[in-house]
Amino acid sequence: MDCMICSRSSTYYFSKRYTEAPFDAFMREIGEVAYRRCDHCGFVFSETHARLHSRDWGRLNEQFHHYNENPDSPINQPPYAEQAMMLALLRQHGLIAADGMLDYAAGYGSLSRLMARYFHLPLPIYDPYVHAPDLDCYVDEPHPGSYRTVINSAMFEHVLTRRDLDRVHELVAPDGCLVLHTVVCENVPCDSDWFYLRPPVHVAFHTNKSMNILMQQWGYQSSIYCPPSKCWVLLRQPWAQVQAKVEAVNRELQSTWLVGKDGFMDYWKGF
Repeated sequence: MDCMICSRSSTYYFSKRYTEAPFDAFMREIGEVAYRRCDHCGFVFSETHARLHSRDWGRLNEQFHHYNENPDSPINQPPYAEQAMMLALLRQHGLIAADGMLDYAAGYGSLSRLMARYFHLPLPIYDPYVHAPDLDCYVDEPHPGSYRTVINSAMFEHVLTRRDLDRVHELVAPDGCLVLHTVVCENVPCDSDWFYLRPPVHVAFHTNKSMNILMQQWGYQSSIYCPPSKCWVLLRQPWAQVQAKVEAVNRELQSTWLVGKDGFMDYWKGF
């Protein structure tokens, strides 16, 4: 199977069998999972999940996300409070648009609720699998190219096809940016016990090189990383046009809240 990022060939990397409850039950019919690694960019993906029938993939996601909504779940949730503060700061300093935002694959709207309650900022949400019409900010069907800031939290590790990734980027307006929360490292460990493999729906693992390639393909020139929120902001502008604003945020907070560069900000290069 070829890499969905750079279309180069991939080779077998390692396998994993889920033995931890309740994931062992979720994965019983699927069995052992084989992972492949791109020979060029290092992107790692599950060959086993990619071959699942859509019905079985949907059922696995439903089982996992229903379990993960339980407050006793050991799976960490995204740092929503820090993400909300980051978005408010970026807007105030003109690093992202003051209007036209969308949280794609937003689940039950946790980030949107925080934005509304504590920052009085509307954040429309959409999720192709979770329908939340009780929220005033729910979007029935997002329109491609319509949003100047698209937020996507904890989805890039769940994709089975390149189309899943492109669908997110296509929502961004020509002058817009894409905000991502996922794990990106220099090299994906060849280790079936790696922490990010614990959820059985984590099937795609990005590297600094694969993300830099993706940025180039999509037309983003620079990026910012926010360590407290564990988010990247992919920007159309070169770093020279945004560097002063990033430095202004850090001066105001008297800490390094934001770091950036041209291309993909490889913050976790040593990992």
